[in-house]
Amino acid sequence: MADARERIDVLDDRIIGLIQERMAVSAVVQRTRIASGGRRVHLSREMEILGRYRDALGKPGTPLAMTLLELCRGRI
Repeated sequence: MADARERIDVLDDRIIGLIQERMAVSAVVQRTRIASGGRRVHLSREMEILGRYRDALGKPGTPLAMTLLELCRGRI
């Protein structure tokens, strides 16, 4: 069981790193969109993301995606 917990810790570290990377990329996208006269948030794109998480993870995927989007763009 200790090996499995250690593996989970490694996976969690990777997930956190990927989220941080996503946040950085999202910031670039937002700055670029705003600089070109667009809005900070692209709602149809966010709906695509919500759908992808829901399709892959079932009903719990939606709040997970919402949390991820909030981390990456802040609250609207």
